[in-house]
Amino acid sequence: MIEAILGKKLGMTNIFIDNQCVTVTVVQAGDCYVTQKKVVEKDGYDAIQIGFGDKKKFRETKPLNGHFKKAGTGAFYHLKEFRSGDQSDLKPGQKITAKDIFEVGDVIDVTGTSKGKGFAGVMKRHNFSGGPGGHGSKHGRAPGSIGQSASPSKVFKGVKMPGQMGNKRVTVQNLKIVGIKEAENIVLIKGSVPGSINSVFELKKSIKR
Repeated sequence: MIEAILGKKLGMTNIFIDNQCVTVTVVQAGDCYVTQKKVVEKDGYDAIQIGFGDKKKFRETKPLNGHFKKAGTGAFYHLKEFRSGDQSDLKPGQKITAKDIFEVGDVIDVTGTSKGKGFAGVMKRHNFSGGPGGHGSKHGRAPGSIGQSASPSKVFKGVKMPGQMGNKRVTVQNLKIVGIKEAENIVLIKGSVPGSINSVFELKKSIKR
């Protein structure tokens, strides 16, 4: 069995665990379906492709509809491959739920796209403190000098400057699962995860504990 699944963020709330208030993210993890098995002999590597988010077939392209038909599943909005070792317990068309992979107390990594915040200055984007505010200073929220002298006479790559903030692939590691509602495929994750409500991300068992 693979150790990852796709999920959708439903929101955040508070629950009580041992008389302590814990902030959790509510995630709908599954149902996911196996749409393809890739093996070394044919594809050069072992992997499982899963689909998430039901989609009407007439909204899908003919090639992908043929791909889903071969697997014996409906169409999906999201497809994702996960590398896997032993695939003997998986077959095309098989349903995968959060309960098949995770248990309460498991530590996971969540990968998704962070909220996009547009063009931002250095104070918001990089936590600069800004310039002096008194005695006629006109520095304000500017970043300050970024230039070099005659040598090397260029701006080095990676200098913290204004620019696009957010809307990047982010992985938050070592989040704990504090609850699973099997009937609704709901997973309660302690803490926050990247992305806004209804965004889709990957949930994987943690590799750095």
